[in-house]
Amino acid sequence: MALDEHTPEYTSIELFTGGGGLALGTHRAGFHHLAVVELERNSCNTLVLNSTRRVDGIHWHVAQVDVADFDYGRYPIGIDLLAGGAPCQPFSLGGKHAGEADRRNLFPYVFDAVRRLRPKAVLLENVKGLTRQSFAPYFNYILLQLRFPRVTLLPDETWESHKERLLVAAGADHHADADCYDVQMRVVDVADYGIPQRRHRVFIVGFRKDLDIQWEFPEPTHSQDSLLYAQYVDGSYWDQHDLVQRPAPPHLEKRVAQLATIPRPSENRWLTVRDAINDLPVPVDRQPHADYDNHIGIPDARVYPGHTGSPWDWPAKTIKAGAHGNPGGENMLVDDDGSVRYFTVRELARLQTFPDSWHFAGSWGESRRQLGNAVPVRMAEILGHSIARRLSTIKESQSHSPNLNLVAAPD
Repeated sequence: MALDEHTPEYTSIELFTGGGGLALGTHRAGFHHLAVVELERNSCNTLVLNSTRRVDGIHWHVAQVDVADFDYGRYPIGIDLLAGGAPCQPFSLGGKHAGEADRRNLFPYVFDAVRRLRPKAVLLENVKGLTRQSFAPYFNYILLQLRFPRVTLLPDETWESHKERLLVAAGADHHADADCYDVQMRVVDVADYGIPQRRHRVFIVGFRKDLDIQWEFPEPTHSQDSLLYAQYVDGSYWDQHDLVQRPAPPHLEKRVAQLATIPRPSENRWLTVRDAINDLPVPVDRQPHADYDNHIGIPDARVYPGHTGSPWDWPAKTIKAGAHGNPGGENMLVDDDGSVRYFTVRELARLQTFPDSWHFAGSWGESRRQLGNAVPVRMAEILGHSIARRLSTIKESQSHSPNLNLVAAPD
């Protein structure tokens, strides 16, 4: 089914919506967002602009408000999905590494939303750094709170003491408990799912236990080996792009030699920068393009240690937000002659699998910040489809519990 043919069938609310990657992907998977919640002005302008344009048929209520002040009491208990990506700076490898002590740690507001809304499913995204050893105790605490959102933090209680009480709850029998969730997490590289970018992120998915839903993360569909095979064994990649076949880089020669002795891998190949943006016209510095929104050349690109840009024929390096939307060489293209230039906002949007019809409001720096913080649309759609398929199996008697006609408890 084409990506823009979905009619939303399930209800959802999204927190920390940003530039809309997760929201657009789950919308395409069949979720109707009753509200998308975002505080930052430029991101809200992006969401409103695309909703006004009815891009992909969206018509969202954009709530420009801090999640701490969002009125859950206006919305029904038992919505199908609560989704969001809490700000990643407290756990990012490039941040201050303050973790749970960082004032930008907004996970407690996610738990509050789960308690108030009792969604059938929860989908959360964050940086891989959340899972590293130094944050492991708090990450496990996050997962426990999602499993038992009604076991709340007491006044003046430390999170460590709260975690001990949650562990006691985990030892009890909570089978078919409508206040508890089955929770899974996985760190994925989105390149393995057909996104033209190396981007490792942790996804957390939970289903309410009373629904008795068995769910597993979708398996990867694309692989590095398949790309190497297409490039350096059968040459089909170069034929596709009407280019002369090139030799394998020295550090890949051994693996290519191994692949040459076996049948072609069954997975699809990783997608590359060239796959994503080769059909776009070469940008002109400071000049808007008549046919492509946000496709304006950005001058003065430069390389420095650790920031050397992305080559044409490999998935892009992780698109990053950086300081004020400008992470330097992280968001650059390395041309075939070795020169470098910044990716335009439209090119970055392609690498994050946004449609060309999606417009980013604000300056180029602000737009790049929105893109660096976004969930790739296609990754969100893949997970959204998988969640929606499991929700569709709920028996009619289970999907019409009395609580569905209630609204969430007000503050």
